[in-house]
Amino acid sequence: MSGLLIAGTSSDAGKSLITTGLCRSLHRRGLAVAPFKAQNMSNNSMVCPDGSEIGRAQYLQAQAARVEATSAMNPVLLKPGTDRRSFIVLRGEPAGTLEAGEYATGRTRLAEAAFAAYAELAAGYDVVLCEGAGSPAEINLRAGDYVNFGLARRFDMPVVLCGDIDRGGVLAAIFGTWAIVDDADRSLLAGYLINKFRGDQSVLDPGLDELTRRTGLPCHGVLPWLPEVWLDSEDALAFARWPRLAGASGTLRVAAIRFPRVSNATDLDALAAEPGIRVTVTASAADVLEADLVVLPGTRSTLADLAWLRERGLANALATRARQGRPVLGICGGYQMLAAMIDDPVESARGPEPGLGLLPARVRFGADKVLGRPQGSWRGHDVEAYEIHHGVVQADGGEPFLDGIRHGSVWGTIWHGTFENDDFRRAWLSEVAAASGSSWTPTPGALGFRERRERMLDGLADAIEQHLEVDALLGLIR
Repeated sequence: MSGLLIAGTSSDAGKSLITTGLCRSLHRRGLAVAPFKAQNMSNNSMVCPDGSEIGRAQYLQAQAARVEATSAMNPVLLKPGTDRRSFIVLRGEPAGTLEAGEYATGRTRLAEAAFAAYAELAAGYDVVLCEGAGSPAEINLRAGDYVNFGLARRFDMPVVLCGDIDRGGVLAAIFGTWAIVDDADRSLLAGYLINKFRGDQSVLDPGLDELTRRTGLPCHGVLPWLPEVWLDSEDALAFARWPRLAGASGTLRVAAIRFPRVSNATDLDALAAEPGIRVTVTASAADVLEADLVVLPGTRSTLADLAWLRERGLANALATRARQGRPVLGICGGYQMLAAMIDDPVESARGPEPGLGLLPARVRFGADKVLGRPQGSWRGHDVEAYEIHHGVVQADGGEPFLDGIRHGSVWGTIWHGTFENDDFRRAWLSEVAAASGSSWTPTPGALGFRERRERMLDGLADAIEQHLEVDALLGLIR
């Protein structure tokens, strides 16, 4: 057996969801499964046990397949720095930049690395479940493609299209994809799936029958809307799912600032999943002033997003909170912004620039990236985390806090993923609630975050088995 490519009619059509669910489903059938995405464009990333960096989506898929994540599962990760430049992570390590003008034609070395990684996985696993990127119908990018049909053609791999019916126009999107690609690519299309369906399927079936008649592609299933499922998103769309995790109400209000270049927004998933916590994303100074807790998440461009923060009046609102003794937390890039001074000679020629000055610290950026899986503790609670950063923070005082510092009501840590540690999260939130005057307390017997995620993955696999033709999909794999 070898590989199957799940492509989508658009971004966020359900490729990650289908791939993740199939990883758990096929694992439960006794198959050794590896996820694969040749190229991911995302500022949400994770550090593997071997110290390499990959996209969060592929890391979660490896968890679904119950295998150890490696750089081969996401050999090329592009991290957008500006609208016209991305930073390349190749086999888990920094590898320069990719300019917008190079995207269509300047990726030959990336393609070869991706093909080699796929071959490595195919030699070690029963099945490699590949996730495409964007849409395979982007014919303007076809010549340099190695993620969609470029990958499928290289390894003679069947392709199944996934369409999001919740967006509207899914039948046209699937038909249009089939129609616009060339004959050689079209010959690899082996069927389609419908995602996020709500309603009576008998109303949809005539359209599916006609779509199959016109294209010759079988429908391999219709997956319903799954409100209890959340995934480690590739981009800022992660924000959209937070209200679904813990419900619309909460006695502890958390405002997360939505930076233009936000990274690792997944840090807040465990907060949003905690009963009684209401996480909202905002760029409003009024929201910053009203919340019980404000979080500055990570960012790929600390100085640029700090300038944006000031332009929006958010810096003044944060300073007001600090004077009032109301809690503020900065994570990684958000922590760097809270420092007194920031020196980034790598991306700025202006020299050292003032930070928000809410923590007694200085930041110096270097060319080398720090990747790690640190462990620590806070007030007797063990904490496992990961770190991904170029900026090194030098504290000039304050109380130590998870390789960062606390000064008054302002906290900062360079570590990601700390809130996935249940005991720490609940203890820290209890202190925040007391400081903010909130009545929130931990709910006795509430599920831990990792347990909740495991139940979510099993529930997704149950839905995959019930609504998709898993046997037929397996039968496609050569």
